[in-house]
Amino acid sequence: MKAGNARFVGGTPRHPRQDVDRRQATATVQNPRAALFGCSDSRLAAEIIFDEGLGDLFVIRNAGQVVSDSVVGSLEYAVAVLNVPLIVVLAHDACGAVRAAIDSTGADAPELPPLIWRQIAPIVPAVRSVIRSTSEPGTRPETVDPEAVGREHLRDTVDQLLRASELISTAVTEGRVAIVGANYRLAEGEAVPQIIRGAVDDAAS
Repeated sequence: MKAGNARFVGGTPRHPRQDVDRRQATATVQNPRAALFGCSDSRLAAEIIFDEGLGDLFVIRNAGQVVSDSVVGSLEYAVAVLNVPLIVVLAHDACGAVRAAIDSTGADAPELPPLIWRQIAPIVPAVRSVIRSTSEPGTRPETVDPEAVGREHLRDTVDQLLRASELISTAVTEGRVAIVGANYRLAEGEAVPQIIRGAVDDAAS
């Protein structure tokens, strides 16, 4: 995945394993090398930015990469049934969900539709944490650093995933699975690892 991302950054993608033979080979079986849980942002297409092919990644996405029962269940399936050795949690800069969570903390913030609020609410603790640690009381949302919030939310997401799933946390403890939290830079195209839980095999990542 690191090599594929480097090719994407350098403008030399190979688009591997995307031909007819690969399509037919994976029609009845899949053996992905990693599971990726990332934001739904249209600029975060996992197979493109990591230069992967059909059957290489088991991908789960939602706005703001927010942990939910469906996310945990999907990742548990990847670990228990597909035997993936790696989970990548992928955040990114200029995230609309992070921005919405920051804006929601303002005293005059407009009311959001209930389902949108439910989606971004898990990001709000990261906003409040950043405000407490880096800002003065009474700080307005427009002065909060969204990059700091994104990094804090990424850490929260990885930790929450481990708390929510005994299956995954046990696999990490036993050395069968590693989790890498990475931040994708939209302009540069680079996915930068920031958090590692468990032993990561460079050959697999």
